[in-house]
Amino acid sequence: MENSAKKIAEYLLQIKAIKLQPSNPFTWASGWKSPIYCDNRKTLSFPEVRSYIRDSFAEIVKLRYPDAQLIAGVATGAIAHGVLVAEKLGLPFIYVRSEAKEHGLGNQIEGYFEKGQKVVVIEDLISTGGSSLGAVKALREAGCDLLGMAAIFTYEFKKAEDGFVSAKCELHTLSNYTALISTAAGSGYVSTKDVETLKQWRMDPSSWGLNR
Repeated sequence: MENSAKKIAEYLLQIKAIKLQPSNPFTWASGWKSPIYCDNRKTLSFPEVRSYIRDSFAEIVKLRYPDAQLIAGVATGAIAHGVLVAEKLGLPFIYVRSEAKEHGLGNQIEGYFEKGQKVVVIEDLISTGGSSLGAVKALREAGCDLLGMAAIFTYEFKKAEDGFVSAKCELHTLSNYTALISTAAGSGYVSTKDVETLKQWRMDPSSWGLNR
């Protein structure tokens, strides 16, 4: 998995799905200042990359959850990836909205499923874990037997790690912040000074932003 994590990190950097700008930080929707921005939707535009991600997800499901009966994607970023995985494995697919619709049938979960079905959730990105665990909660409340979640990338924030432990939800990621920084440093994508900045940011991103 370590080699796979580095391969995914290489892909994300090559196609600029992840951008690193320690000297010119981005502003997240939360208001945090961040030296990194991740947009995994870009992976869908590159057949080689999306196929590698699909096959890596499928391998996790086959090895970890061989009795999976259903694949769920988290809207909107992981819907396409979830469909690809479900197609690869020959399993049905559903997706989970951040909240129930305010019109029509008022669904939060879209697609056909039955109570008790064993489901694996596909996610594109884990930051604080809030939206991902919201999907987990919705599926459980709907009667699904949640086996675990697999995501493309995680920032490895402690808040997210604690959240998944508290929710008793297994999380497997294809790549992570540690592998990304190691890959970026090894390829000369960022300087030694920038590596230290990136490491400091991950330890306390909200405070790092306030001190800029």
